[in-house]
Amino acid sequence: MENQPNKRIQFDRSSLERRKAKNKKSTVTLIVLLLILIGVLIYLSRFAAQNKKDQPSTNTENTLKTNDMKTVTDFSLIGKNGQEISLAEYKGKVLLIVNTATGCGFTPQYEELEAMYRKLKDKGFEILDVPCNQFGNQTPGTDEEITEFCQVKFGTDFPQFKKSDVNGPNELPLYTWLKSQKGFEGFDADNKLTPILEKMFDENAPGWRETSDIKWNFTKFLINLNGEVVARFEPTCSLDKVEAAVTMLL
Repeated sequence: MENQPNKRIQFDRSSLERRKAKNKKSTVTLIVLLLILIGVLIYLSRFAAQNKKDQPSTNTENTLKTNDMKTVTDFSLIGKNGQEISLAEYKGKVLLIVNTATGCGFTPQYEELEAMYRKLKDKGFEILDVPCNQFGNQTPGTDEEITEFCQVKFGTDFPQFKKSDVNGPNELPLYTWLKSQKGFEGFDADNKLTPILEKMFDENAPGWRETSDIKWNFTKFLINLNGEVVARFEPTCSLDKVEAAVTMLL
């Protein structure tokens, strides 16, 4: 009987620690959601202010150039040092091409992406990271600063390229082609952010569902061994689903 008070104290402390951990996790989740929503609001306000309905969402010149492009290996990207890198270097590999940001609510996906990369890279898998500052000005740093942030914060080791546009008149030809192969099919129904994002886009960017434009940071395109686009994942998609799709191609 003498040990009962001690056991009760230990139980109370354990229960308190669990509640603290749960509250901390809830706070972090709330902060992430707020970052995403603030970024979307900033992006949509600029979208409306610039009256993009009067501007083509894709580069016509790029569209003409990419008409004869058949696989991802027909394209190139610019490295962080300014050198052109042919994607033919990745021929015969499964690729996940991602437009990323360093200050977005989805930025923690870097950690899951790196874990996936380390797990599958020896099986012929590569992640191609294309930083982009078009969505809420959430990637303001230089290429060097972006790389340092990703390596220090998340230990990333997959290839990262020069910060570039993925929508609009200055978009990469690669992205013109990717979007022509797999258009936008909606945010994921099982993500609690989806109804909020849809409402915000509906109110500020009419017709957004009908365009193939990249909607937000961390949109992903999956490329098979033949260099063909086989899937597009919106940032609301679980990384577990993405990894399952990647594994099926290896």
